This record gives sequence, C-alpha cells and structure tokens, in this order.
Amino acid sequence: MSDAPSAAARRPRVLSGIQPTADSFHFGNYLGAIRQWVGLQETHEPFFFIADLHAITMGQPDPAVLRERSRRCVAQLVAAGIDPSRSAIFLQSQVPAHAELAWVLQCLTGFGEARRMTQFKDKSAKDGEGSASVGLFTYPVLMAADILLYRPEFVPVGEDQRQHLELTRDLAGRFNHRYKKTFRLPEPYILRQTAKILDLQEPTAKMSKSASSPGGIIEMLDDPRVSAKKIRSAVTDSGSDVRYDEEHKPGISNLLTIFSALTDRSVDDLVKAYDGRGYGDLKRELADAVVGFVTPFRDRTLALLDDRAGLDAILGEGREKAVAVAERTLADVYDRVGFVPAGR
Repeated sequence: MSDAPSAAARRPRVLSGIQPTADSFHFGNYLGAIRQWVGLQETHEPFFFIADLHAITMGQPDPAVLRERSRRCVAQLVAAGIDPSRSAIFLQSQVPAHAELAWVLQCLTGFGEARRMTQFKDKSAKDGEGSASVGLFTYPVLMAADILLYRPEFVPVGEDQRQHLELTRDLAGRFNHRYKKTFRLPEPYILRQTAKILDLQEPTAKMSKSASSPGGIIEMLDDPRVSAKKIRSAVTDSGSDVRYDEEHKPGISNLLTIFSALTDRSVDDLVKAYDGRGYGDLKRELADAVVGFVTPFRDRTLALLDDRAGLDAILGEGREKAVAVAERTLADVYDRVGFVPAGR
C-alpha cells in the first residue's frame, strides 16, 4: 500500500482529532476549530480522528457512554460539513498502529522531558500527581504518534497544544537522526480568524466543558430554546453601550465575537448596527441567530444518529484510509528500529 495520493488529488496532508468526552460539541470547540476544518477539505488531504484512546487517560468512563459519545462525534463532524468521501473520519482505537508507534516513541522520550508537559501538570493537579495514571503522563507521546503516523505537512493547533507539537517535532527529529529519515516534521496550521469563545457567565474564562457552569456553555445539541435563554441571561455589565472592549466589557465583547462568528459580519459592523440600541436588542437578535444556526445542525446530527449502520460504515471507510497510511509508516519504523518482520 502507498500513502501517496493520486497525482490528480495531490494536496498537503492535514490531521486533527477531538476527544469524545462530552455528549455534544459546544460553541467554544465548534466555532473555534471544527467549523473551520470544513474549509480544509478544499485545499488539503484531511484526516480527522476521534481520540477515544486519549479519552480514558483521565479515568475509565462508562463503556456504553464512551461508545455513544464516539458515534456522536462522528455524526456531529458530518453534520458540520466534514465529507466522508473527501476526509478520513476514523476512531483512534480502530487503528492499532497509534498505540504501537507510541511505544517506540516512548522509548525515545526522556522522563524529565515528559514531565515538563504543562497539561500533565494542570490535569494531575486536581487529584495530585501520585494518583494520575501513566497514560495521562505519556499521552503527549501518544499524541505525537497520532500525528507522525500520517506524516502530515500541517497540524491545526491552538496555543494550548503548541508545546505538544514541539515535542512531536523533537521526537521526529530524534528518530530521523538515530535511525534514518522517516518522519516529516509537521508545521502548525493556525486556523484563520479563530474565534475565542468565552464562558457566558464568566466572560474572562474560556468556554469549557470541564470548567464552565451549565449556564455558561452553549451545547450544539441542546434544545435551541435553551441556548437562546442562555444568551439572554449572559453576564454583561452595568452600562448600556454596545462596544468591543475585552478589558472593561468582556461579556459584551464575547457576545459580539459569537455574533460575528455565526453571521460572518465583522465586529465593527455589529457595533455600528447596535449603536444606541442597548444590550436587550443585541441579546434578543443574537439569540435568534443562535437558534437559526444550531437548529439545522442539531436536526442533521440526530438524523445521522438514527442510522447507526450508516455511521459505522463511515467509520469503516475512514479506517481503511487511515490504515493504508498508518501501516506503511509503522512498517518503516519497525524496519529501521530492527524488529524482525512478521512472516506471511
């Protein structure tokens, strides 16, 4: 098998993933990243995976819940516009090469190097480092394997993942130097005009499934009326003028950012449109925009979830595409490390 696309379809490869740790995408991860993956299909060869191996690093979720959330991720990606005929959509756990390459890379990673990963420090701080799993400690190395298996040119990353991409590049360079040039050193792909969506009740904090209160987060699969109510109840300030000022008016600034992301209108244009009209008009019309935006997404997702065989077929097709590339890379790695190839 070859991991090279046909000459007619030769495009730079891009890879990204999302963990199935929630029942629904929320506005923060959807508007900040996922919606923009759709555009990458026009110019790149995309591989998008559901990171279910990563999902068990922070404890063992209920198996039925994990399976359901994994399928929900697939349905939402397709509802968002990810086309299975143009993008490989697959489950990390269904491509064994992820875990197999991770082991090789762990043997190239220094203990101190892994310990410096800031996300391990942050995530283990809640219960103490002594109670954190080895999987949580080494998951940046698994993330490096996720990336390097597909030898992508680009990896969409936010600022919180930049350190992990640097580790990935370090490990790729180390392997290439010790054995033979095998891996491409991937470059970060900074998503154009990435929207930073903040908590509706704590507008100085990032909207987050793990940290936001129920009233501070908009779930894409919530009843649209619930989402509209959350917009109308969003924290603002004691003033009445609509302007973008992150320091003094973080709540209004966040609502303007969300409105801009949903409608593709610039923040400046929105500020002019609401000059002299007050917060009530802004919240009411943004709530209407939210309902108009999430309703077709929700309907499409729920329809896809009703066809489990169809979702599994999408995953099967994506797995075939992923395995064709991943197994070729792993074979090269095993050969260069010195493992004896399996007989036929």
